[in-house]
Amino acid sequence: MKIQFPIEHARLLVMHEMSQFEAAQAQGDTDTAWRSLERIHIISQGFGIMHLSSHWRMLLYAWALRDTKEVFGQLTRLALAPVGNLTGRLPFGNTGRANVSAFLPMELPADLSFQITKL
Repeated sequence: MKIQFPIEHARLLVMHEMSQFEAAQAQGDTDTAWRSLERIHIISQGFGIMHLSSHWRMLLYAWALRDTKEVFGQLTRLALAPVGNLTGRLPFGNTGRANVSAFLPMELPADLSFQITKL
């Protein structure tokens, strides 16, 4: 299942999640920080540059944490994301992390689904 929504709406949601990420990062709350980055990834799928940017942010955060597995996972996803966007073969709802298959569609969190579909 793919939900179509305007890029302007996606940008607002990404800005909100980015502020959540920055606050969590400043507090050293890695679980909440990753959750926000995952949500940014879900929102940005289908918006080429925004999608790549979500993986870039994840790469930078993984690097800061010295998480080798995540760094390599994000490098792989940075290479795959353009192909997925060009072909339209993105695993909708995928969190974009190295701890899940890059090809696995996932269920959207209910609150995020609501935020994406409300206009």
